[in-house]
Amino acid sequence: MTHDTQSHPLVAVQKLKKSFKVSSKHMLTAVDGVSFSIQKGETMGLVGESGCGKTTCGRTLLRLYEPTAGQVLFDGKDITAEKDRHRQLAFKKDAQMIFQDPYSALDPRMTISESIAEGLIVHSRNTASERKEMVHQLLGSIGLTRDFGNRFPHELSGGQCQRVGIARALAVRPRFIICDEPISALDVSIQAQIINLLMELQEKMDLTYLFISHDLSMVKHISDNVGVMYLGVLVEVAESIELFEHAVHPYTQALISAIPTADPDFEAQRQRVKLAGEVPSPLDPPSGCRFRTRCPRANKLCAEETPELHEKSAGHFVACHHC
Repeated sequence: MTHDTQSHPLVAVQKLKKSFKVSSKHMLTAVDGVSFSIQKGETMGLVGESGCGKTTCGRTLLRLYEPTAGQVLFDGKDITAEKDRHRQLAFKKDAQMIFQDPYSALDPRMTISESIAEGLIVHSRNTASERKEMVHQLLGSIGLTRDFGNRFPHELSGGQCQRVGIARALAVRPRFIICDEPISALDVSIQAQIINLLMELQEKMDLTYLFISHDLSMVKHISDNVGVMYLGVLVEVAESIELFEHAVHPYTQALISAIPTADPDFEAQRQRVKLAGEVPSPLDPPSGCRFRTRCPRANKLCAEETPELHEKSAGHFVACHHC
């Protein structure tokens, strides 16, 4: 769903579904038929309220969770059905993840150097001295001096730990990185530094990102394309500028209207789009359109038929009967 600059996208997600058994009678479908693609060197933003399934989507894409249904194509190859151990390992080298909590993502008993070198031990055949030099180079690339390698996670700030998480993801020279809320646990003063670092590394190393966040202002800044999730499904996908200037789904419009601005006069007079009600339980989602219980446009059709993601304008997809 992005502009085609090559024969196939680097990442293509097709009707991906992930369900969890929560009891003998109930299944929770966290991701339900999600489809999108990411071109090489681009950033796809994935946004939505907490609990909408965006993190589960990212983890299922990497097979940290085994998908219930659907396909993930990486560089044209279906990795969801891959059984060969060596090809699975090759994909894990190509696709890495930066986790939300920089402290829990690092083993407190391992030094920073040991944490960064862990992937090198699994995926490469370097000597100990070569790995040490590579770790020093990685520390330099994320703005830390080599003496940080001898420290433990509790000796670092949140921002420094997240930089280490980035270095650890970069260690095996991946082509694709999922950034799962990489700045949400950090102070505002540090967030911009991490975002700028990610953008600088993307340019330097030709990386492709899936950037998962609920911070729409950061998503707007870093993303080429944006997908909006609600209760396990995609409701709108478009290029970043197009989405933020011409959002058509009422849920997307509400999210964008909630982005704060630095202009107090504009903030005082602008009209917020307020949604009624609460997000329904994913254990028992509404029939038809999942957003209908909070949507001002909902009618009988919305309860009876599930809207499909359709192309409203070039590269702009929306799942709504009234859009």
